[in-house]
Amino acid sequence: MTEEEMKDLIEKLRKGEIQEFLIKKEDFLTFREVLVSQEDFKHFKGIAQHGGNVIYQYLQIPRS
Repeated sequence: MTEEEMKDLIEKLRKGEIQEFLIKKEDFLTFREVLVSQEDFKHFKGIAQHGGNVIYQYLQIPRS
C-alpha cells in the first residue's frame, strides 16, 4: 500500500465515508508514520488483530 492510498483511507474514515479499515502487518510501520503526522491523530483508534493486523476507526471525541 502506498502512502497516497493510506492518506486516502485516512481521509475517507475522517469524513465518515467508511466506518473502519484494515492495515496489514507489513504496512503498519509506514501507516503509523502517516497517521501520527495527522493533526487529529488522537481521533483514530487502532484495534489490534491476531497476526499483527490492525483495524482503524475514527472517534468523534479524541482519546486521551
